[in-house]
Amino acid sequence: MPLSLSFHFLGDYGQMGVEMYCGAVEFVCLPSMVRHVPVLLDECMDHLDPASGGSFADLTFGGGGHSQEILKANSENTLVSFDCDPDAVLRSEELKEGFGERFTFHDLGFQEMDKVSSPSEFDGVLMDLGISSFQLMEAGKGFSFRLDAPIDMRLNPRVGQSAADFLETASRESLVRAVREYGEERRWNRVVNAIMAARGTGDLQRTKSAAEVVSKAVGGLKFRQRIHPATKTFQGIRIAINGELEALAMALPMAFRSLKSGGVLAVISFHSLEDRIVKRFMRKMAGRPEHRADSRFQQDRQVFAELFQSKAIFPTKDEVERNPRSRSARLRVLRKLNQPGL
Repeated sequence: MPLSLSFHFLGDYGQMGVEMYCGAVEFVCLPSMVRHVPVLLDECMDHLDPASGGSFADLTFGGGGHSQEILKANSENTLVSFDCDPDAVLRSEELKEGFGERFTFHDLGFQEMDKVSSPSEFDGVLMDLGISSFQLMEAGKGFSFRLDAPIDMRLNPRVGQSAADFLETASRESLVRAVREYGEERRWNRVVNAIMAARGTGDLQRTKSAAEVVSKAVGGLKFRQRIHPATKTFQGIRIAINGELEALAMALPMAFRSLKSGGVLAVISFHSLEDRIVKRFMRKMAGRPEHRADSRFQQDRQVFAELFQSKAIFPTKDEVERNPRSRSARLRVLRKLNQPGL
C-alpha cells in the first residue's frame, strides 16, 4: 500500500532522520521506490583507492552503495561487510549474487567486528554512520514521525529496548542525557517534563503522538521553521537506545587494528557528537592534540597514523543539490603507519 507523505522542503531525512519542511508538496512513495544514495562516494573512493586492488571492509553496509563501488573498482578486490539490520541481510544477497566469493556479509554491528576479523587484515575500512534511507522510510522501524507507527528506533530490532519502552520507563537522568546531550535540544527541560507527564497515556507508544508531545512542549511549529520541533529529541532517543556513541568508541580501535600497514580508515559522520569521537581518535592515532585542553608534550605522544588532512571533508555543492541528505555529512580519513603490534 502506498505511503502518502507531505514535505515542504526536501531536507536531511536520510542518515540522521532529520525531517525538514516549509510548505506543502505531496508525493506518494512506495517502499520499493526507496533508494539509498551513498554520500561522499567519490571522496571515499579517492582515499580508499579500491581501483588499486586489495581487501576492504564496509562496517556499515546499509544500502550497499559504497560496498558495490569498492567491488566494482577492481575485479580482484575482496570485501567484508557488516550490518545489524535484519533487512540488510536481504539487500546483501544481491551483491553476493553479483560478486560471489569476493563478497562476505556479517549480520553484526560494527562494534562486534573482532568476532570475525583479524589484525592487519584490510587495506581499507569504511564506516558510514547513522541510519539508512531504508530504515527511515519503513514505518514499522519507528524512526520517523512522518509515518505513524509504533515508536521502535532500534537499529537491530531483535535486541534491546524499544524507544517506546525507554520513554515510558527511563529515569529522568537518562531522559535528560538523551534529549539534552545526544539530541542537543536547548529546551530539554520542557521536553523531559512533558515526556514524564505523558507516561501511561499511550501517547508515547507511536511516532506521531510522541512527536506531538514534544512539539507541544517546545511551543509547536513556528512559521518558516525548517526543522520539526521533535527532530532533535527523536535523534537523541535513537542514539541513546542504540548506544551509538559507545559502539562507535569501541569500534574505532578495532577498525584501526584490522588495517594493514599503509591501510586507510575512512569515517563519515552526520552528528557533531559522532564527529567529535572520530576526530579525537584519529588525532590521537596521529600523535596530535586530541582537543584544545590536551597540553601534553609532543614527546609524550605516540604516532601510529597520519591524517590525510586536519579538517573534515564535506560534500560539494553539487552533491548537496543532488542529494540533500548529504548536507550534514563529513568525512575524516587516516592512514596507518608501519607499527608492530597494531
